[in-house]
Amino acid sequence: MKFIITGKNIEVTPGLRSAVEDKIGKLEKYFTEDTEVHVTLSVEKDRQKIEVTIPMKGNIIRSEQVSSDMYVSIDLVEEIIERQLKKYKTKLIDKKQASAFFKQEFVDKDYMEDEEVQIIRTKKFDIKPMYPEDACVQMELLGHNFFVFCNAETDQVNVVYKRKGNTYGLIEPEN
Repeated sequence: MKFIITGKNIEVTPGLRSAVEDKIGKLEKYFTEDTEVHVTLSVEKDRQKIEVTIPMKGNIIRSEQVSSDMYVSIDLVEEIIERQLKKYKTKLIDKKQASAFFKQEFVDKDYMEDEEVQIIRTKKFDIKPMYPEDACVQMELLGHNFFVFCNAETDQVNVVYKRKGNTYGLIEPEN
């Protein structure tokens, strides 16, 4: 694995670099040698954040973790990515173009699908035209962290969602 480690508001010390390469390097058993791993370490106030992105043809494996200690964040992100790999292995490998990024042992090994994706509830509701700001208010009133609505400006289905720091995002379809 090839590590590309960058820091935002933090110097990537040899100790941090070593911790990232050692911990994330444990994932090497799944990937080929030439797989690139993009790691961004950042600090905002007392939040120590690590973002790991592993781009592959047709897929991206990504996780970010935040804690008050960068080394704890590094430990957490490795566990999450490993769990994602095992959980979605069959879906990743079924898209044959992605299988070139994985070692053959990983492709051949069966993992228990302990958390199979299941839809357990379906909701139907009337989508009324409204402005994105009104959709944010409605989302807050419902206590949800996202809300689907018909945008009165574009007449298309959009989604507003809650972001960190009490901000909002808007998802619109591309034309």
